[in-house]
Parts: sequence; C-alpha cells; structure tokens
Amino acid sequence: MRVRGQHIALAQAYDGIMRVVCDLDDADLQRPTRCRGWLVADLLFHVLCDAQRALVALASPADGPADVDDVSYWRAFAGGDSDAGARHAWWVRRSAAAFERPAGIVRLWADTAPAAVRAAGAADPDGHVATQGHVLRVPDFLATLTTEAVVHHLDLVADLPGAPLPGAAATAVAVAAVDGLLSDDAVRPTGWDDAEYLLKATGRLPLTDRDRRDLGEAAGWFPLLG
Repeated sequence: MRVRGQHIALAQAYDGIMRVVCDLDDADLQRPTRCRGWLVADLLFHVLCDAQRALVALASPADGPADVDDVSYWRAFAGGDSDAGARHAWWVRRSAAAFERPAGIVRLWADTAPAAVRAAGAADPDGHVATQGHVLRVPDFLATLTTEAVVHHLDLVADLPGAPLPGAAATAVAVAAVDGLLSDDAVRPTGWDDAEYLLKATGRLPLTDRDRRDLGEAAGWFPLLG
C-alpha cells in the first residue's frame, strides 16, 4: 500500500508544479526563483530532468537490496560539493536557454511529468531502482522525487504572488523526510508552518536567533539538505 500512497503524493507534487507554470507567459517564466542564478524556466528544466530520470529508473529495475532509504538518500546532499553545484547550475541555465522560448520547457514538462507519474503507478511496489549511485526501494525512490518537487515548487513561487503552494499529501512526504534528517533528539520550532520548515531545513531561509534558541544544538545541523 505504501507505493500507492507515494504514487499519489508524486502525482500531486508534479501536478502542483504544472498548476504554477501552465499559465505563465514568457516574461513570468523569466522571473527569479529561490535557487541562485535560476529563473523559473531554468528551475523547471531542472525538475524536468528529475522526471526524465524517474522514467529511466522505473523502466530499468535494479537488484536489491537498497543501500539508502527516502531519508538517508538525502544525507549526501546536506553539505554538497559547491563546485559541482555551480557546474550543474551553469549547465541547467545553458540547456534551458537552448529552447526557442521558455514556454517550450513548460510543454515538455506537461508531456513528461504525467508519464513519470504513470510509470510510478505501474512500478513493482517490492522492486528496486538505481539512481545517482544508489539503490532504493520503489516507494522510497518515489518519496525522494516528491520531496525534491515540493522544495522546488516553493522555490518556483518566490516571485509569483498568488501562485498555489504544494498540496498537503506531497508536502507531508517532504516534511517526513526532513523530520527523519532532524533525528529523534530534536523537533522543529512550534511556530514554523510546513513551508517555513522546509525552506529553513534546506537553507532557503536563514535561522533567526529565536530559531537557534529553540533548536539548541540541532541548529548546527542546518541546512539538513541542499
């Protein structure tokens, strides 16, 4: 049953991004996001690459056992390689710029994201996939895709007033991943809603002095993922 729940969450996450970008004109697709150096079209291209990666992984089952789950998968991304990140950011910008118009990325997303969701629904719930140097159980893989989509959805809407936020089921998956990274010895400050929690856990928003007091030693673990 867990794979069904993760499939529903992924569908909601990808549909949420579609609802943000579907009616944007080329000017709005060139608005800034929370990701340094990326416009909306650039970030959408990055998420598009995730949907394409999902299609490849789900069509290429791997032998188990898994070496990471939907929480431990993110530990490698907590600090990150800043040089590799800068190279990837530049590659994304150049790749997105190769489209004749930013709207072309939206059209490709509209074709690819639903295909990835259908592949997720048809995947063996007891199977494994290989991606980015790791082997994961299918439900855990879908959860990582959902978490990334939710965080980037929040990035997309930074300069789009009135844009819809991620849905509740998708957001719950991302929050669960961050909860797992925070560990059993710490809890998020009670004043944070889910969006603020995700933005601070990923370094999009800085911790305030009050946040640091509330978190105690755990404040030093932030950002929990990049």
